[in-house]
Amino acid sequence: MEKKPIISIQNLHKAYGKSLILKGINLEVSAGEIIGYIGPNGAGKSTTIKVLIGMMPDFAGTVKVLGYDIKEDALEVKKRIGYVPENAMLYEVLTPMEYLQFVGRMHQMTDELIERRAAELLEIFDLKNHIDVRMNTFSKGMRQKVLLIAGLIHNPDIIFLDEPLSGLDANAVILVKEVLAQLKAAGKTIFYSSHLMDVVEKISDRIVIINQGNIIADGTFEQLKEQLQSGSLESIFQGLTGENNSQSRAEDFLQALR
Repeated sequence: MEKKPIISIQNLHKAYGKSLILKGINLEVSAGEIIGYIGPNGAGKSTTIKVLIGMMPDFAGTVKVLGYDIKEDALEVKKRIGYVPENAMLYEVLTPMEYLQFVGRMHQMTDELIERRAAELLEIFDLKNHIDVRMNTFSKGMRQKVLLIAGLIHNPDIIFLDEPLSGLDANAVILVKEVLAQLKAAGKTIFYSSHLMDVVEKISDRIVIINQGNIIADGTFEQLKEQLQSGSLESIFQGLTGENNSQSRAEDFLQALR
């Protein structure tokens, strides 16, 4: 018996005013898959994720997550997924523990479970000494660590990550890479959007490349490499999106500084 996809996107169109951002996206994701979703700035990556998590109901097409139609059952989807954005509005007057209690209660976790998990996860991310400090004093990287924990504290089956490494220091990036590997091993489904090609290349089961609102490639790294006769995801990406003149543009940049 064929398994139903855990994420199904059919003919997805999304416009901002008169500007069409997504131009007919079709994509299916199976349970336990790690999807690397990449593209140039403005290609439609974040818009796709915001549709999938129920933040943008005004779209055309059919989108189902965990079998729920996102237009009709967005709340049911939100209960069951995790989301880590690149930038988000934290309630900065709260401490990390207070904020995570707020998030955990929205997911109907008990206070005892929230406090145990929050304390353990904050310690893992080197925030133990800031557990009761107001977040308005935090750096961008510290805030991003709290966002990561908030997106995972309820142990969701599907995790949407939109540039989750933004602002993190080198050690934290290494830690998050390992966390993603462990989540993958635990059978979680991860929809991962990033500009960091090395991370996408290493953790993804499939890589989906979007450009100007259309999917232009979908396959494993080995499949894309074979199709395009290229050795790295970075060169594959540049070849497909037309951004293959970086060296000459860099030379022009230096010339302009003379």
